[in-house]
Amino acid sequence: MSYKWLKWLILWIPTIVIGLWEYARHAFLLPYVSMELGNLLAPIFVFLITLTLVRSLFAKLEVMQESLKRQQVVKAAFEEREQLARELHDGISQSLFMLSVKLDKLDRSELDEDASRTMEGIRHTVRHVYDDVRQSLANLQSSPLPSDSTWLQSIHKFISDMEQGSDIQATVDSRLHEGLLTHKQKIELLAIIREALMNVQKHADASRVLIHAEHVGSLNVPSPSFVCTIVDDGKGIELEKLQAQGKYGVKMMSERAKAMGWHLLLLPGDQGGVKVEIKGG
Repeated sequence: MSYKWLKWLILWIPTIVIGLWEYARHAFLLPYVSMELGNLLAPIFVFLITLTLVRSLFAKLEVMQESLKRQQVVKAAFEEREQLARELHDGISQSLFMLSVKLDKLDRSELDEDASRTMEGIRHTVRHVYDDVRQSLANLQSSPLPSDSTWLQSIHKFISDMEQGSDIQATVDSRLHEGLLTHKQKIELLAIIREALMNVQKHADASRVLIHAEHVGSLNVPSPSFVCTIVDDGKGIELEKLQAQGKYGVKMMSERAKAMGWHLLLLPGDQGGVKVEIKGG
């Protein structure tokens, strides 16, 4: 029996039972059962019959809901890991290509000064690969959004881990209702926020970062709108250079937002840093 049919049966069984009872009472039982007694017995009879039939349907409905929930969690986790695997592959491939180019340049260098600059570039690339691999492996080892954890709890956990490894103080100001976003949307938005915070940690030289999220307009629509911003007080950078420097992170955030039908903007921050803005809905 399908999920849809179960819901319809649960809805219609009380109506059908009361209809059959009233028909039987007026057609066959009226000479034996008075109107007052019939009115008294009607809710008791309907309750007992409905309880007997509907209870088993509710049990089946709960089993189906749990099964659907598990399937959604597994599917979301699989999609997240597939995305992480693709990002890890692309990031390492590009970084190793750049590393090979710099090694070729080092091999052709004739001056110690040129060799020293090339070696520093190689070290930077290796560190970049190491950071990307370490973060990606950490993401793979942990659930992207545990089913028993709220969206805010997942953000605070990531921020706590980030603050332990840096001097950046992060503040979260979320006014999003917990049920506003679907599980998939929460996973994608959390991944974008993580990547934005990683960019702040790596490149911004910031001391503070603010994550702000709120819904926009009415909630009584199929897909409510929201705005989420990540703003740091770092040194800032020209947006064209940020696109080039963050070719992994920024590209990743943009692709995630585009896949969800969201708009992602990179703007100058109010205090000189960078502002990442995600508009959804």
